[in-house]
This record gives sequence, structure tokens and C-alpha cells, in this order.
Amino acid sequence: QVQLVESGGGLVQAGDSLTLSCAVSGRTDRPYTMGWFRQAPGKEREFVGSINSRGTAINYSDSVKGRFAISKDNAKNTVYLQMNSLKPEDTAVYYCAVDIDRPWVAHVVGNDYDCWGLGTQVTVSP
Repeated sequence: QVQLVESGGGLVQAGDSLTLSCAVSGRTDRPYTMGWFRQAPGKEREFVGSINSRGTAINYSDSVKGRFAISKDNAKNTVYLQMNSLKPEDTAVYYCAVDIDRPWVAHVVGNDYDCWGLGTQVTVSP
């Protein structure tokens, strides 16, 4: 079993930066792909970005490409989502998720992930 805990969310102004963290605990001996997703009120869950176990494959959605960056610290079993130039439309609950079945793939589909965190709220004011 793997447990995920997101942190770092908050209220910021448009143009600000924020870094989210996702701490992985439990079966951290197995390699995993980490994905970030978000869900705004009244909208479907949306893919944000993902990174495979070795960090050799990273994907971003078009809406965040060039503004957001994913990185990982394997020693700390933590994956980060650096968010720059935030916009009001980035307001959402952000979730991290892991897949241990195919850790060499940076999945972009939520159904490919096995385990999810509870989410952290990011609110961007105009």
C-alpha cells in the first residue's frame, strides 16, 4: 500500500507562484509514476502533469505547459509541482496520484493511477 499526502496549497494572487508537495509513504521500495490532477468546482478532473519513476519522461497539459514544473526528490519520496504565473483559472483542488504497474510511463489518464491523495486547495485571486 502507498499513501499520499499533498501539501502547499493556499490562496495567492494572479501572477504569484506556489509549490505543491506530494509525500509518498508505505511501499516506497517500488518504483512509481506520479501524476498531478486538478478539479475545479463544477468541472471534471483534469490532468496537469506527470513524471515517470526515473524522471526521464515528463508530461504537462497544454494549459500549464511553460508555467508549471514537476520535480522529484527520491531520497525524500516527495514529488513537487512548481506553479508559476498562476491564473484564476488554475483555482482547483490539486491531487497527486501514483501508478506502480507501469512506472516507466508518465501517464496522462487518471484511470492509469492506482492510489490518490486527498487533495490540496489552490485558490488564485484576480
